Amino acid sequence: MREVAERAGVTKQTVSNVVTGRVRVRPETEARVRAAIAELGYTPNLVARSLATGASRTVGLFVPTVTNAFYSEVVEEAENVLEEHGYHLLLCTTRQDASRAARHMASLASRSVDALLIAGDEGLDDHLPLLADARFPIALCAWETEIPSSLPVVTIDYEQAGHLAGRHLRDLGHERVAVVASLPAHADRLDGFRHAFERDGLTVPDEMVFPVTDPTAAGGFAAATRALRAHPELTAVFATYDVLAIGALDAARTLGRAVPGSLSVIGHDDVDEARHVHPSLTTVAIPSRAMARQAIELLLHAIENDRPPVNSLQLLRPTLVPRDSTAPAPSL
Repeated sequence: MREVAERAGVTKQTVSNVVTGRVRVRPETEARVRAAIAELGYTPNLVARSLATGASRTVGLFVPTVTNAFYSEVVEEAENVLEEHGYHLLLCTTRQDASRAARHMASLASRSVDALLIAGDEGLDDHLPLLADARFPIALCAWETEIPSSLPVVTIDYEQAGHLAGRHLRDLGHERVAVVASLPAHADRLDGFRHAFERDGLTVPDEMVFPVTDPTAAGGFAAATRALRAHPELTAVFATYDVLAIGALDAARTLGRAVPGSLSVIGHDDVDEARHVHPSLTTVAIPSRAMARQAIELLLHAIENDRPPVNSLQLLRPTLVPRDSTAPAPSL
């Protein structure tokens, strides 16, 4: 740092200000410092900086998995925002295991992260009281079970998402439908879907709901196969993950059901693969990137102002994305 300061004709403190970004530096001075950094190949010692300042410029992120494309988008956008502000991402996967999440929490505390974002709520409800006592700011996103009052939350109106899927099928004339769902995690999506049918005096009974224990395409295939074999009169399937819907498309093909002529399939999330399967998947898009960006920016504001984030609830709106996998219900 001393050599960089000498090369740029500034003080070591000015170099520190440029590197950390905590104090604004005149553009021409910053340009000289950055040029000197590039010429000398200077790399800040992040460990030493953390010890000296008490800040690691690192934010932890919990996600259940990175195999689900939805969470991959959350991770990518969180990292994008952090890089824009000179922070680093420390990623942990909970794998829907509360004890694993607790171990990660202890590890993050020992690493002196500046904040933590938790995406997804499966298996974590029991740890909310502990999270509220953490020494660093914490925010939640993609939270679908009971919303806590102790922490800020940026999430999706999942019940509205299910309602959009149900109204789409009702507008197409479908009455005999099944739901392939990851339960109890997606109870709000199921409730919204049912409400869309109830508005027209129709019901989606429990026997038409097929839970999955494996939230993958294989799990969706197995559940949709059970549904179609048990109820050949079905004209539509709603899957609470796109990956489950993709499995349902395979089940329809295997059982000789043409999509969308004989069977409509609708998903939830709007992951990239939904655009590229055949037929392309009608789905409910949720703003995963906007959600991750807002949650990270909320944490960064808390870090920069050295105070906890304000407890609040931000609900982002989903949107229907019609594609080729849904069509009017076939005539009896």
